[in-house]
Amino acid sequence: MPARLEGRVAIVTGAGSVGPGWGNGRATAVLFAREGATVILVDRDLAAAENTARLIREEGGACLVAALDVLDLAATEALAARCERSYGGIDILHCNVGQGLRGGPLEMSVEQFRAQLDINVTSAFIGCKAVLPAMLRRGKGVITTVGSIGGLRHLGHDHVGYSAGKAALVQFTRQIAAQYGRGGIRANTIIPGMIDTPLLQERVVKSGHRGDLAALQEEARQRVPLGHRGTAWDVAHAALYLASDDARYVTGTELLVDGGFMTRTV
Repeated sequence: MPARLEGRVAIVTGAGSVGPGWGNGRATAVLFAREGATVILVDRDLAAAENTARLIREEGGACLVAALDVLDLAATEALAARCERSYGGIDILHCNVGQGLRGGPLEMSVEQFRAQLDINVTSAFIGCKAVLPAMLRRGKGVITTVGSIGGLRHLGHDHVGYSAGKAALVQFTRQIAAQYGRGGIRANTIIPGMIDTPLLQERVVKSGHRGDLAALQEEARQRVPLGHRGTAWDVAHAALYLASDDARYVTGTELLVDGGFMTRTV
């Protein structure tokens, strides 16, 4: 079968990983490369992005590493201009960056809340602001954002900034789809559920707030209809579908990758 992204240029933000293994961004970047895309690996952690690049190159894929802060508009615009000069355009923007901080209004400072909105939704705004001109010049493009079931429902632990940011990201993406559809742009949000990633182990398990990994696996067995946590590859395959021509008439919507979690009320 022909590669579904052959000849396309894809920017993946958060393409590294906070630890060994497969995070959502790394798995998506590798899968895009396997399907023929030239992948621009964006991460503020250069070493993490280089590790992803090594995996792609070992398989014969094409990629470029770009160490930058996704909240830096000038740097992001410079990267977009570089991609357009070097590759002739940008076909895919996959906005994977996100971060959660525990607490509600009484526990969080105003500065912390604003920072959560910035990393979870302003980062996507900046990415779109930088790449949309190139996409519109070509008359086509795909923008995919990565939300969370935490942006749709309270999950039993308090992350008011993260939840607000991920909820806003959904409507932001719908707005992009509505405004730029006539320009050939499709925009959708992936909504992951309980996914096993290095981020889970680094920031949730090690924090001590929600028990050990075995407890989280048991939680999934109890709460997820399919009876287990997902993997980064589940998110990556959803991203590949949305980025490919298989989804050519899919825009302005959300794709749940949650094992059926959101079908339940308890």
